[in-house]
Amino acid sequence: MRLLAIATGVLIMTSTSAGAQTRTAVEHFGKPTLNGKPLPFSEAVRVGDVLYLSGQIGFGPDGKLPDGIEAQTRQAMENIGGVLKRAGLGYGDVFHCTAFLADMKDWPAFNKAYVPYFPAGKMPARSAFGANGLALGALLEIECQAYAGPK
Repeated sequence: MRLLAIATGVLIMTSTSAGAQTRTAVEHFGKPTLNGKPLPFSEAVRVGDVLYLSGQIGFGPDGKLPDGIEAQTRQAMENIGGVLKRAGLGYGDVFHCTAFLADMKDWPAFNKAYVPYFPAGKMPARSAFGANGLALGALLEIECQAYAGPK
């Protein structure tokens, strides 16, 4: 009888309460495509309270890169905003970004287009690298992480 009571107690402590929802440990968002062809990654992956966004380049809805670093930066940021929105988040939830620039001389123009996307006084931490040969001839790529936990 005592063994039955112990087993019942263990079962109660380790089971989830009826109706409680559990979230997958790793949650994948989006299946990106380019010109109708699937790309080999997720738009974002949520692990715990962090959403890791895949790097975004400035492809528009037409599948083309606009001319110039400012236009590509704006489009990349719009693409990031779309991923955040689909995950129920916004730019204010972003806490870190990494920027890869094909030419570091574009740093001032990149910043001019990048900064306005974030709420005043809430700029994410950031790293930036000069890169040789970004994907598909892009002038920049931006990847970010966002807080996706309780607010």
